[in-house]
Amino acid sequence: MNASADKPKFFQKGLAILIGFVLVKLLIHLYTNAFASYGIFRDELYYIACSNRLDFGYVDQPPLSLFILAISRLVFGDSLFALRLLPAIAGALTVFITGLMVRKMGGGKLAIAIACLALIAAPIHLGMNTFYSMNCFDILFWTLGAYILLLLIKEPNGKLWIALGLVIGVGLLNKIGMLWFGFGLVVAMLLTSQRKYFSTKWPYLAAFIAFFIFLPFIIWNFVHDFAHLEFIRNATARKYSSLTPIDFILGQIIIQNPATLPIWLAGLYYFFFDRDGKTYRSLGIIYIAVFLILIINIHSKAEYLAPAYPMLFAAGGIMMAKLSQKRYWIWIKYAVPTVIIVGGIFLAPLALPILPVETYIKYTKSIGFKPTTAEAKELSELPQFYADMFGWENMAKTISKVYDSIPQQEKSKTVVYAQNYGEAGAIEYYGREYDLPPVISTHNNYWLWGYGSDDWQTFIVIGGDKDDHLNACEQVEQAAIIRCDYCMPYENNLPVYICRKLKRKLSENWNSMKNYN
Repeated sequence: MNASADKPKFFQKGLAILIGFVLVKLLIHLYTNAFASYGIFRDELYYIACSNRLDFGYVDQPPLSLFILAISRLVFGDSLFALRLLPAIAGALTVFITGLMVRKMGGGKLAIAIACLALIAAPIHLGMNTFYSMNCFDILFWTLGAYILLLLIKEPNGKLWIALGLVIGVGLLNKIGMLWFGFGLVVAMLLTSQRKYFSTKWPYLAAFIAFFIFLPFIIWNFVHDFAHLEFIRNATARKYSSLTPIDFILGQIIIQNPATLPIWLAGLYYFFFDRDGKTYRSLGIIYIAVFLILIINIHSKAEYLAPAYPMLFAAGGIMMAKLSQKRYWIWIKYAVPTVIIVGGIFLAPLALPILPVETYIKYTKSIGFKPTTAEAKELSELPQFYADMFGWENMAKTISKVYDSIPQQEKSKTVVYAQNYGEAGAIEYYGREYDLPPVISTHNNYWLWGYGSDDWQTFIVIGGDKDDHLNACEQVEQAAIIRCDYCMPYENNLPVYICRKLKRKLSENWNSMKNYN
């Protein structure tokens, strides 16, 4: 009698080991959020501000993630742990769907283990599931879309196109990068037997569903002078202008963890050259098509391709498991998981804020790692990802002291002017705790939200130059300096000014002050 036949079906098909990896992924982030995080990230402060002003679109993103955040805040609150709970869950779900892809393509326990380990150990996925943003959901939607396509290939069913249209549409409403998945899908259909669906109604129905779901954001852009397209043009021409195709290519190796390079390359091999894997080559074509689009774009960030890797890890796990069955290759089943785990532990502190900051700085110096940023900004001892988690509460405290120094009769006519959405978001977030006045800014959606009224008489201005402020106000006095130990250098040693008697009304200047970047 076969002993494995006595085992429950749950264990026979590798679901138990998959659930184990899902829990590992979830617990890594829950532990980090509860006990080891540095602070609220710059973008999270902005997302909170956006979620307080729900709309069908924003200058720098579609609306879905902000609606999700509004619901999350209503249910769980605004604490750092609560804010980062959904990204942790999204990451765990991505691991789960990746494992399901392995199973659908015929992979067993070893293949599931290798695929899930590769995904968990990739720094970009650790980082994206560490803080709240649209990116954690973007990766999830790409992975879910790839899984539905896999089902379509394995068990042709036109109705699955409805599910695919829903996922693409909702994914687009989260981040327009889902357009690249859609582009890759069309290319894959043209180059494979899946072109047969073009003679049916199903792909067109899927496209209509996706378009209909995405339509509110399209309409919002029409109403707001295509603000999102302007934002993308500015970001490409300015803060990402230093990025090159070489940066993009090398970035794939670094952010996915060099130890996983053999896994995702094996995944590409599986899709294009393995006898069994060629059945699913549509997934490989999607990766190649999107890769080429991002290369042609010249200034693409390496992380833009991150959502395409779970499907490569799934295929790579299967390929590695197949190799381990060959003579002299049995060592793979032990060596590959070991190397991934060691590499993941080695790189984890670079993407997951699990070390005390001083320990992190010593660690990076010991391994020769230099702080990085994709935005060509000056750095100190921390990469921008971590530096943007420091200094915000101290900024709010400093502004509160300045506000307290203003005569009582002026306070009702006082407003804070922030140079960027991080500063503005921090003043809003900590405003209740430190009794801060309203805040305005010209950065991204803050410009659209406006200046309130022309009745402001006193401005607490964060940063800038006194002489420049004298061009706008008759009276300018420096009231404080904002200092922080680990924040971005351009947020450190910031002067705070009190400006009075504006020379021209805000309504006369506001349009020329727009900063979409």
